[in-house]
Amino acid sequence: MELCKRDSECPTLEGADHLSQTQLLTRLTHVCRYDRLERPKRESINGTNGPVKVYARAYIYFMQNLEAHDLQFKIHALLQFRYVDPRLVFREVAPNRTKPIMGEQSLRDLLWVPHVFLANERSSDILGTAEKDILTSISPDGTVIVSTRISATLYCWMNLQKFPFDEQHCSTVLESWMYNLDDLVLLWEHKSPVTLAPELHLTEYVLLEMFTNETVINADLSDLRHGAFAGNYSSLSFTVHLAREMGFYMMDYFIPSIMLVAISWVTFWLQADQSAPRITLGTSTMLTFITLASAQGKTLPKVSYIKASEIWFLGCTGFIFGSLVEFAFVNTIWRRKRNVEVKKVNSKHVLKQAITPRPARKDMSGLHKSHSCTSLADSATTVSANSFNNYLTVHSIPQKSPSSATLPIIATTDVDRAMADASNVTIQIEGQTSNVNGNGWTTMTPQEVAIWIDKRSRFVFPIAFVIFNIFYWTFVYYV
Repeated sequence: MELCKRDSECPTLEGADHLSQTQLLTRLTHVCRYDRLERPKRESINGTNGPVKVYARAYIYFMQNLEAHDLQFKIHALLQFRYVDPRLVFREVAPNRTKPIMGEQSLRDLLWVPHVFLANERSSDILGTAEKDILTSISPDGTVIVSTRISATLYCWMNLQKFPFDEQHCSTVLESWMYNLDDLVLLWEHKSPVTLAPELHLTEYVLLEMFTNETVINADLSDLRHGAFAGNYSSLSFTVHLAREMGFYMMDYFIPSIMLVAISWVTFWLQADQSAPRITLGTSTMLTFITLASAQGKTLPKVSYIKASEIWFLGCTGFIFGSLVEFAFVNTIWRRKRNVEVKKVNSKHVLKQAITPRPARKDMSGLHKSHSCTSLADSATTVSANSFNNYLTVHSIPQKSPSSATLPIIATTDVDRAMADASNVTIQIEGQTSNVNGNGWTTMTPQEVAIWIDKRSRFVFPIAFVIFNIFYWTFVYYV
């Protein structure tokens, strides 16, 4: 009785060509014919109801730069889903209607639509003001197309080990919410599944490639991803491969840091006893570089692994710190009182004597000791004492030309062996012409050792920094 009453109340579809879109849609979606809570039926080859095939397409017209500190990015996109609902076919009842029925959110609310969500979203909204940007169309053959403009903030799990030379893969993942693989299958459109707007441009990244993927997500009872319903769920994703632009970091970080390291080497041209300028230059360079590096690192998340930018920071800090240590080393040597003798004037022997200084070796006969003078007079001076002391004579050598300067030569003569040529000592400090004793050892004053180390540092530090750069940039671009 009730069934007959319902059939009598079911509106007819006769004369559908003369109905308006709203009237035709009202009759098509009447409860006697259509249940929006029930998915469309699709007969399979064996006669059973197969899953509904939903084809998806995306049009990306805005993409915000990746925010590394929050591991996220933002997109504005048009998502379009296409499927066939046999209950909405009106080609036979309205043969003269060739255009689809089109509407907005009100039309969408009358239909069954697949519930698809963004699996890696942080937040999302449907764009539009009073009327949301939702477009729905129903073709005469029952094909339904639902288009939605959305704004979404999505997580992107970034690997920053090679920052700022990193490349990132950021995905947008779509999954079926309530229908598992037996009821609904998500597929990408065969032609142009994902399209980027021609005017789309990223300031910090360059798009290398983009690819799509279709997969299946397995959910068990312990997984609330799909409302604690176990099963296999269809999933779609499209991934963009982005590479970070290097111009900003080269101009604002790497080139200034190289200049700061080079400035720290100026101390090698200052005399070792000039403590104030060398300390001021070294500490100010160190503080400036740390400030530069900390400002750059504030935009990054706190990760446990070391990044390429941190390797650069540690390397440059080591070179600046090394110049400060070198000054402390040569300044300590400069203030020593005793001369040292080295077997050969090379790095191995000079540094060994500088680190572990020993007094000047005694002559093979053991009859006299080597004496040195650590200060110079501006004119010829003769110092006399008792017979156990040395005579000091400073000879001024006239300059050959105004542009060339020859420093005074210090000659010391032992009183007891004044007539022995082997005991004469001649030292030219700035030219570093040291005396070679009869026993084959070379006597150097502390000042000569300090100057010798400074001169070698002028070449050792830049060469070491160039080698560091070769290894660093090779690692960045080829490893």
